[in-house]
Amino acid sequence: MVTAINKSTGKEETKCIVSIYVKKSIFNEINLEKVDPKLCFRGLKGVGSSTLFDLAAVQPIMIVNKEDKRIVESKTVYYDEATNLAAMNWEDFEHLIRELFEKEFLQNGGEVKVTQASRDGGVDAIAFDPDPIRGGKIVIQAKRYTNTVGVSAVRDLYGTVMNEGATKGILVTTSDYGSDSYEFAKGKPLTLLNGANLLFLLEKHGHSAKIDIVEARQSMKN
Repeated sequence: MVTAINKSTGKEETKCIVSIYVKKSIFNEINLEKVDPKLCFRGLKGVGSSTLFDLAAVQPIMIVNKEDKRIVESKTVYYDEATNLAAMNWEDFEHLIRELFEKEFLQNGGEVKVTQASRDGGVDAIAFDPDPIRGGKIVIQAKRYTNTVGVSAVRDLYGTVMNEGATKGILVTTSDYGSDSYEFAKGKPLTLLNGANLLFLLEKHGHSAKIDIVEARQSMKN
């Protein structure tokens, strides 16, 4: 942040001309005595005015308030290609979703926290993404369902996004959504991921599992 006189108005203005966000563990690995400052800045995905002398402002990289009393300690869930996600313990499923999205957001310096289990349709996990364009606080709901997710669940997610002051909501299910759900989500900061999307995301990050709705329904009867 710099404070200087705006030559066009003659008034003093404070602007952000350089912004960078990096985890302490990554920063500590850098040998500052030997790096090229510009290359290091670019490598850490910093944003800055193209010409610093003209004091052109830039959008600061987002620092999100991560304090939330609902956040609980996460746990690792063990599963393999034989694990049927549709029949998994619902708490384990929520932790699995947290772990999966943590890997997805980690690429851009983000992190994901799981919230206290409540089964009330609220927030199952919260992602904090520092990206200045698409980042912010993102609420995630996990639905380990064997039936089609109704539009009411999508409406609830949208309401949660608004109440939480979040920038986006993600709904993940082992089943699928009806056309009315997709229609409601249009033009809103919502992402609906069905079972096929979930398996694809797992594969993207080097994991395998299965979703067998029929088998899950049968196991629930027994």
